[in-house]
Amino acid sequence: MLLEVFLVLGTILIYFFFSKKNEETLPFKDGWWGRGQKPVTKEDSSIRPFKVETAEEELSDLFRRLDQARFTEPLENSCFHYGTNSMHLKKVVSYWKNQFNWKKQVEVLNKYPQFKTKIQGIDIHFVHVKPPLLPEGQAAKPLLMVHGWPGSFYEFYKIIPLLTDPASHGLGDEHIFEVICPSIPGYGFSEAPHKQDFNSVSAASVFYELMLRLGFNEFYTQGGDAGCLICTNLAQIAPSHVKGLHLNMVLVSKLGLSHLLSILLGQYFPGLFGFQDEDVRRMFPFLKKWLYKILSEFGYAHIQATKPDTVGCGLNDSPVGLAAYILEKFSSWTDMEFQNLEDGGLERKFSLDDLLTNIMIYWVSGCIVSSMRFYKENLQKGIGTQKHDKLTVQVPTGIAAFPNEILHIPQAWAKKKYTNLVSFHFMPRGGHFAALEEPELLAKDILQFVDKVEKDLQYL
Repeated sequence: MLLEVFLVLGTILIYFFFSKKNEETLPFKDGWWGRGQKPVTKEDSSIRPFKVETAEEELSDLFRRLDQARFTEPLENSCFHYGTNSMHLKKVVSYWKNQFNWKKQVEVLNKYPQFKTKIQGIDIHFVHVKPPLLPEGQAAKPLLMVHGWPGSFYEFYKIIPLLTDPASHGLGDEHIFEVICPSIPGYGFSEAPHKQDFNSVSAASVFYELMLRLGFNEFYTQGGDAGCLICTNLAQIAPSHVKGLHLNMVLVSKLGLSHLLSILLGQYFPGLFGFQDEDVRRMFPFLKKWLYKILSEFGYAHIQATKPDTVGCGLNDSPVGLAAYILEKFSSWTDMEFQNLEDGGLERKFSLDDLLTNIMIYWVSGCIVSSMRFYKENLQKGIGTQKHDKLTVQVPTGIAAFPNEILHIPQAWAKKKYTNLVSFHFMPRGGHFAALEEPELLAKDILQFVDKVEKDLQYL
């Protein structure tokens, strides 16, 4: 009888331990990122309309700097293997000076409603687009979309109409979204934090406040790059408010024994580790497709995670230097094979107007340094050491795995972090900047994911 009592008590304790662990959430980070001390008075929570504006003096200064640019002759036949090729960069700068119409692009930026509101001491900029038409009896689903580096809120301009008015684009009207695209603090037109330690959890907490301030108690989130991390943290902070989490990039910050074994043996015994044929094709040989990529493509991340201000000062002073730094990422991260081309393949997927509009957002806002600091704030305490690294995500999750993403994360690995993975798709084409490069593919994957989540909720 005593043994049976101990067994029952032991079972209860084990159940309590594991259920508590599974239900653990990430603490909300209530910070103050404004200048000086936090005031004792209540923060102004008003939401103010915003429009992108640029003074003639700023444009005159830009053209003066472009005219005075110094170019270094590239090595023969080097293409984009050493970074942005200066011969092609000259052509981009010539287009920038003589054909690119920033005033016209400002009108494009301002075609969607934009706002600012102060949260935790800093102004947060965001685009907020409501559906042009809703069928009777149907409500729009709030969707928070978060960009990364070196992107901006502009990445979402092509996908927004596909989500707010899907029927007009042949995507049906079962799920219609109200889209909110904020600029990460320190990016674009969001104010940069004035204190140290503003990391992804800080950004997630700020965006959580933003969504509540807009009146959304439940909402979906979507992100890639830094947006992937921020949206993941938001799902960890407020799982009862985030209905679903959709990602087009996945980060794995902790590698356990099972990961290491799958790296060593997964190519030969894929089924043993839950790998599919496409996983094997994208991951192996591991040295070439993972380790060498990390060594050859992540030098920028080490600089930005250690001394971002040093290189940032130069980029903030030179528009040509800024363009070279950003364009290289839009080449390599869209398709690594583009490094073999003299023009970096930049216009195979994007227009120069789109590329320069993104660069201009960094230039006119002067945000390149603060955007790079985000790497240091997230990585200076080590990889895999923070609480959010150790917590799983319980929220329904969908992943769109694009073939030219820098590093491929297999579904078997993703499920260890995102335990409620309801959708994982190998996308037929596309790279890192999915919303800008393949808006229709990404929109379709978001729609099918939300459809699965909504149908699952009907049965609860």
